[in-house]
Amino acid sequence: MAQQHILQVSELTKKVRFILESELNTVWLCGEISNFVAASSGHWYLSLKDQKSQVRCAMFKGNNRRVRLKPTNGQQVLVRAKVSLYEPRGDFQLIIEQMEPAGEGLLRQQYQQLKNKLNIEGLFDLQHKQQIPEAIKCVGIITSPTGAAVKDILTVLKRRNPLLQVTIYPALVQGEQAKFDIAQAINIANAREEVDVLIIGRGGGSLEDLWAFNEEVVARAIFQSNIPTISAVGHEIDTALSDYVADLRAATPSAAAELISTDIKDTHDKLQAMQLRINNAISHKLRYSRKQLENAQQRLQQVHPEQKLQSKQQKSDELNLRLQKIIGREIHRFKQQPLYLQQRLLQASPENNIKQKQGDIMQLERRLVVAQQRMAKNKAERFALLCEQLNLVSPLATIARGYGVVRNDKGKIVKQINKVKANDAINIEVSDGVINAKVIATQVR
Repeated sequence: MAQQHILQVSELTKKVRFILESELNTVWLCGEISNFVAASSGHWYLSLKDQKSQVRCAMFKGNNRRVRLKPTNGQQVLVRAKVSLYEPRGDFQLIIEQMEPAGEGLLRQQYQQLKNKLNIEGLFDLQHKQQIPEAIKCVGIITSPTGAAVKDILTVLKRRNPLLQVTIYPALVQGEQAKFDIAQAINIANAREEVDVLIIGRGGGSLEDLWAFNEEVVARAIFQSNIPTISAVGHEIDTALSDYVADLRAATPSAAAELISTDIKDTHDKLQAMQLRINNAISHKLRYSRKQLENAQQRLQQVHPEQKLQSKQQKSDELNLRLQKIIGREIHRFKQQPLYLQQRLLQASPENNIKQKQGDIMQLERRLVVAQQRMAKNKAERFALLCEQLNLVSPLATIARGYGVVRNDKGKIVKQINKVKANDAINIEVSDGVINAKVIATQVR
């Protein structure tokens, strides 16, 4: 006991839930609804039962919004659900993802299973699809000869292209015998080889009404057909397995008739366009032939002896003119040569060199005079500037402003009071002369 792990209840329910959801995953289940409750939250809670057992179920609002029926107790339904466990109570339950009435639901399940099977075998692959002929002369129709579909197809064909031939292969399109009739009609049409394309279809109805076109025998007959096939079953919202196998799907029988027929007006417009293209081609061919004739005539004229003689004469005249131009150019060159030599002699004459040198000397003299004048002007301006600067620091300028320069009897400038004493003779230089004076006394500030 000490070595074994003791589970809590919550751990046990969690493990069981994990095992159920991972092992069983999704299942299909058919049963009778009981204890149905639509909660205020939008979720549905119910039980599914048969004669021996029942199981609790839940369908959350995200999934039940897509359900087309209104669940009631006692109703037989087909559901797709995940096996799970409600942990708080430890109850085994199903989480329903899809719900349909039992009859239609079983048919849809069979439909899906057969569709997957045929798809795996490659019956739906595009590489097996045949092209619908553009120029269709005769069309075959496999449907009920008294149904609305054949009337719709014939009405459209008569309106758009009454010249199109129609062959009807009658077949039941509803009931247990319908699948064999449809497959046999397809085989008969292929054996006769009298039509260019086959329209296989009927008008709208319930899933049960259209079920003959979901049968495997019909799908394989369409796949094996050597004649291109168009599936036109029900309305636009209806999709049968014949739609996937056929070479082309039409939303309705009327749409199939429009696909294979060309409007007479369109044909008339195409004929007019073709006639215009033919006329343009003929006109172009005539212009091209006329141009070729003109070129041939020109080439014939070029190889004619008279044409050759004229060409030679013209070439002789051209050579004669070229020769005259060359002779004239040479004569002119000989006439111009003495003048050229005379010009060269004049250019090499010492007199010209002397004149050129004299001109150079005169130019240099002018440049020298200009340089001397410029230098003298610069020196004068420099001298004036220096004088002005010297005057700024000159003691005479200071004296001119009312100051004087004191000198002793030896002519030295007296800068300090201790350099003189009483009774010393001094000279005071002012702006307009010198004052001779004598020191009476000295006093230091």
